[in-house]
Amino acid sequence: MNPLRRFAERVRNWWRGSDTTGTSGGVMTLNSPSFLESMGLTKRRKTTSEVTYFTCLKMLSETLAKMPIKYYQKTDKGIMEAEQTETSKLLTKRPNPFMTPTVFWNTVEMNRNHYGNAYVYMRKKFVRKKYGGEVRVLDLWVMQSNCVTIVVDDAGIFAGVGRLWYVYTDPTSGRQYVFDTSEVMHFKTSFSFDGVTGLPVQQILRDTISGASASQSYMNSLYESGLTAKATLEYTGELNETAKTALIKSFEEFGSGAKNTGKIIPVPLGMKLTPLDIKLSDSQFFELKKYTALQIAAAFGVKPNQINDYSKSSYANSELQQLSFYVDTELFVIKQYEEEINYKMMTEEEQDDGFYYKFNEKVLFRTDSKTQMSYLKEGVTGSIMMSNEARRKLDLPDAEGGDVLLANGNVIPLTQAGAAYLKGGQTEAEETDEPEQPEEETEPDTEQPDTATEPDETDTAEDETDEEGGE
Repeated sequence: MNPLRRFAERVRNWWRGSDTTGTSGGVMTLNSPSFLESMGLTKRRKTTSEVTYFTCLKMLSETLAKMPIKYYQKTDKGIMEAEQTETSKLLTKRPNPFMTPTVFWNTVEMNRNHYGNAYVYMRKKFVRKKYGGEVRVLDLWVMQSNCVTIVVDDAGIFAGVGRLWYVYTDPTSGRQYVFDTSEVMHFKTSFSFDGVTGLPVQQILRDTISGASASQSYMNSLYESGLTAKATLEYTGELNETAKTALIKSFEEFGSGAKNTGKIIPVPLGMKLTPLDIKLSDSQFFELKKYTALQIAAAFGVKPNQINDYSKSSYANSELQQLSFYVDTELFVIKQYEEEINYKMMTEEEQDDGFYYKFNEKVLFRTDSKTQMSYLKEGVTGSIMMSNEARRKLDLPDAEGGDVLLANGNVIPLTQAGAAYLKGGQTEAEETDEPEQPEEETEPDTEQPDTATEPDETDTAEDETDEEGGE
């Protein structure tokens, strides 16, 4: 290592109070733990070092990052996936040259939960055309939330009274940039009193998280001491302070620390060493630690099974908790993101034409292969989806003839129910549709008698003559 860099690193460690080289000459700095302890102060631990707090941040950020963003359009024929544009590719393929969509949204959600607010800068450019032009978004950048300050122009100095401006200070160069609200997408937590900025969970539950960190520090001190409790030393006579200090130091040299675990402690003649038997179970240490973890998880909206607490859950109950996590926690987050993205990333013409962005939340409910095949089979046979649509969900190529809806031949419209039991296979509706033919009434003809039925007089006379001749 460069000697100048080594010297600078040593000075930096000395100022931070973490000089472990032993070259400080016993000088205490303002940030050294020994100085803070002598003043009755303790240095605050980072909230992310608390395991439950870190687990909740990890769970929420990864849940949002695993959901891809889809680009849709509402048409007269229903909702369809729209053709990709240069702007939509930023959300679905590459927000900027250094981040994938998964890493990008994971970073945004991490800032939102840890600091209460997340800010995304949209770098725009006006593209000239033959007639007029359009404003195009070139790329998206995550601004660190602790480097952003919201300024309200209540005096109308910039461009109107009451407008918001975002002042970003670059942590590397120290330069400041001022952005308008149309250039920044602002995502906040659900806990807000003014609707402009959100409050982080670490600020709301500061005492609870500090207590959880203190319990972890206590566990660490037990491990460092070799899980040995305090002890009392009984002796007769009186010792001055120097002798007491030397005696304590000698006992700690043999009995304190993980390196002395299992070793024999020499006790001088006439003295008695009695350990103080303090059990963690007597003080319900682990029960209190578990209760604190559940409180932190509940503040984030994370379910117990997601922080590895399966004491009151089973496999079936875990599935219900996953659904409850989506409805109670993620649904609000997803809706907020979609509203901000659709408002800031799309023009009014695109919104009027029915274009919009939507997170695909179905990835949260992926099940085993058997349940998935049953779901797709019922969707295809029930005329809900086409065969090729089901094959695409399984990452399979399209099949010939798979772009048509299939239906069971036994399924008929409700108006034709019971048609098989009617004569000729006709339904009652079809019979009633045919107009009834009125019957023709025939009146008897009194003027022209029917010659075919009434006997003629000549025929009667001939019959009588034949009868006489025969006799």
